Amino acid sequence: MSGPELITLGCRLNIAESEAMRALAGDADDLIIVNSCAVTAEAVKQARKAIRQAARRRPGARIVVTGCAAQTEPQSFAAMPEVARVIGNADKGRAELFGFERAAAADIHVSDIMAVRETAPHLALAFAGHARAFVEVQNGCDHRCTFCVIPYGRGNSRSTPAGLVVERIKALVDAGHAEVVLTGVDLTSYGPDLPGAPTLGMLVERILAHVPQLRRLRLSSLDSVEIDDRLFALIAGEERIMPHLHLSLQAGDDMILKRMKRRHDRAHAVAMVERLKAARPEIAIGADLIAGFPTEDEAMAANTAALIDDCDIVFGHIFPYSPRAGTPAARMPQLDPATIRRRAAALRERAAARRAAWLGSLLGTCQAVLAERGGAGHAANFARVRFEGAPPPPGRIISTIITGVEADGLKGRAAGMAA
Repeated sequence: MSGPELITLGCRLNIAESEAMRALAGDADDLIIVNSCAVTAEAVKQARKAIRQAARRRPGARIVVTGCAAQTEPQSFAAMPEVARVIGNADKGRAELFGFERAAAADIHVSDIMAVRETAPHLALAFAGHARAFVEVQNGCDHRCTFCVIPYGRGNSRSTPAGLVVERIKALVDAGHAEVVLTGVDLTSYGPDLPGAPTLGMLVERILAHVPQLRRLRLSSLDSVEIDDRLFALIAGEERIMPHLHLSLQAGDDMILKRMKRRHDRAHAVAMVERLKAARPEIAIGADLIAGFPTEDEAMAANTAALIDDCDIVFGHIFPYSPRAGTPAARMPQLDPATIRRRAAALRERAAARRAAWLGSLLGTCQAVLAERGGAGHAANFARVRFEGAPPPPGRIISTIITGVEADGLKGRAAGMAA
């Protein structure tokens, strides 16, 4: 093994930052970096489990824990005997923190994330083993949804200047990446902290104009209420923007949305998807949905379940609600765990049915698939496609005839290089 081992949990922003840390750590092949997530209590448990498994698998390695869970709960991770160092989100760009001798007890390097005013200066130049590259253009969040601890792990919203973003994407395209994903904690809040207050739509226009060789641009999670006319027009009419949007919806009941302190209502979410589908019918919609939010009754849960069909959600990310210490929702009347599990299972079942119907509708179509490792890849609409026969080289965009539906996606026959 050459260089550190990365264990990345959570969002696409973590993927981008993991690649940056890989470069910072150099050839430290005795190092394991666990980039954690804190979006739910279960995510924190998964981080602890990953740490213990890594220590059993490589007992001599130094384990560094970073990411949102490390930022919000540094002492608890430092207390784990497997952990050598805890590094906060504001400090993960400091190369000197990855070269150290293991001490008897873990040390903690976690700064005040709320004092950070700039995006991390460590945008990754290379993504070893990834067909697509992830570019951080925004970090942090100024909103305070009542269930969410992430602002305390990421800090306030801050944006990367467009010139730096364009420069980095040019370098990634020159390195052979056909697809770039723009990432952020609250991506659609990009820009107001920069001179001239540019918007995400303006950034996308600039990328497309100044990097004409970029073949595919994908947007990570968007807040539907912040999709302005400029961004909508780009999503609807620009072929190089992938027809796949992940929306931060969280619920489909107006009272629950109000208690979550979300800025949209149900009608707005449905109308936005209807507009997008009317303008570009092939767009595939993904969404985050929370099951069992405090005070949710059966009728409210039914409204959220119905949103899966009303918004044609084919990539449903279902989260059973779990209280996060310090958040307003944790002080609201809680549902019993069995009810939360039951409602989450019902949401997953409904989302799976919608996804299966969508995958079936793609049979016989020709999809442009970005080949990745393991003999599979993703179509423009983000459907996973397994190649029949000899797989094409990773990084190529391949015209693929869809021949079947499998448990985790599609299978298809390569028909040649995509135009």
